[in-house]
Amino acid sequence: MSLKLTGIALAVAFAFATAAQAQTQAPAKRDADKPRTEQTAPQRDTSERKMKDQEEERIEQQAKADKAKCDGMKGNAKDICMAEAKGKEKVAKAELDLKHEKGDKTRAQRKVSDAKADAAYEVAKEKCDDQKGEAKDACMKQARVDRDKAKGKAEKTADARQEQRSDTGRTAPDKPKRNP
Repeated sequence: MSLKLTGIALAVAFAFATAAQAQTQAPAKRDADKPRTEQTAPQRDTSERKMKDQEEERIEQQAKADKAKCDGMKGNAKDICMAEAKGKEKVAKAELDLKHEKGDKTRAQRKVSDAKADAAYEVAKEKCDDQKGEAKDACMKQARVDRDKAKGKAEKTADARQEQRSDTGRTAPDKPKRNP
């Protein structure tokens, strides 16, 4: 009985050891001195990625500096300043994504337009906080209308571009026949 149990244990251990060794062996073509990302990605892509990372880091540093300027302010002025800084950062990052977009730029352009609309809305909302009563309500309503108008314009522009792309290569629709 003990011999059978030992034999089974050895077989199981051997199976696991073989599977573990198969998972840890490196491919023969891989350069040992280069990181895996540099081996699979072309050199051009890594340099573009590094440039994008540097630009993103610059945007974040600028945002920190803008937010630091707000620290000296108090009350609603500080809130407005922070909303402007955050909006500026979001717009800059969306524009960076647009700049580095390789495929269809329509979605990235829409993201930029939405970021601009949202940033303007957040700043307007904070400015409305200075007012009271009906004036504040009217200000908030106007801010929402302006944001929706900007987003609607962005959607129409994106839809028109998409429609223009889909229209290429089609023939004109048949005219309806008139009954005499």
